[in-house]
Amino acid sequence: QVQLVESGGGLVQAGGSLRLSCAASEGTFSSYGMGWFRQAPGKERELVAAISRSGVNTYYVDSVKGRFTISRDNAKSTVYLQMNSLKPEDTAVYYCAATPRVRVTLAPKEYNNWGQGTQVTVSS
Repeated sequence: QVQLVESGGGLVQAGGSLRLSCAASEGTFSSYGMGWFRQAPGKERELVAAISRSGVNTYYVDSVKGRFTISRDNAKSTVYLQMNSLKPEDTAVYYCAATPRVRVTLAPKEYNNWGQGTQVTVSS
């Protein structure tokens, strides 16, 4: 199974930007669709963005459309989440996850490999 390690989280002021990275090992990265999830205190984990194996197809939750961009580099076995115009409500632990599904997948239960998470805090 693929092993995932996130990086790039931190503290940023509202309106700022961060770029999260998720490096994969122990597996064929291009065989997995990828997703970025987040979980804020007291809230359920939600899918923020997802990308298909090839990178052609993507999905964004409405609250981040136009601000976040998911991308992947299969040669580097890495998926990215570029986050611009950050808001305090984006504060959460962000997780990357991998799914063997061919199509862009929205359901957390379809993802069977998860990273440890990285904290993103947006101050007002």
